[in-house]
Amino acid sequence: MSDDPVADLITKCAGGDRAAFRLLYRATAAKLMGVLLRILGERAEAEDALQEVYTRVWLRAGRFDPARGRGMTWLVAVSRNLAIDRLRARPSETADDAMETVPDRTPRAETRLVAAGEARRIADCFTTLEPDRAEAVRGAYLDGLSYADLAARHAVPLNTMRTWLRRSLLKLKECLDR
Repeated sequence: MSDDPVADLITKCAGGDRAAFRLLYRATAAKLMGVLLRILGERAEAEDALQEVYTRVWLRAGRFDPARGRGMTWLVAVSRNLAIDRLRARPSETADDAMETVPDRTPRAETRLVAAGEARRIADCFTTLEPDRAEAVRGAYLDGLSYADLAARHAVPLNTMRTWLRRSLLKLKECLDR
């Protein structure tokens, strides 16, 4: 007898030993049920899968090679592969079914008109800024450029760039509040 009793039982099952199969089931069923339950998530399906695992073990025990790994490792691999096969066989949710449950988040017509009006107001307010200041604000807030990047782009000191942005934002706020 080896140091792996599960491997010994699997080897005996390969020879058709029913008593060894019963002992194998008693020794490993709880662990394999845990593996299947964790993967499949449903107890009833895990129980069905466990029965199928032991059917496969009985039929394929001759394929087990104790030199390649421990018995419990082989049983877990058989269980895991079966569970994954079952997951893949589950009917997938079609795109049409999924779309029925997603709420329509597109803005309504009046919301789009208000947004378009606001966009025009913002664009008009941008024309009140000096061109390089307007470009700096766009770079900072639309392109995500840092103060340092903007200062280098416009060839001005860092603190000057901060002042440009602060004053430009105040001017835009003033224009939009009218």
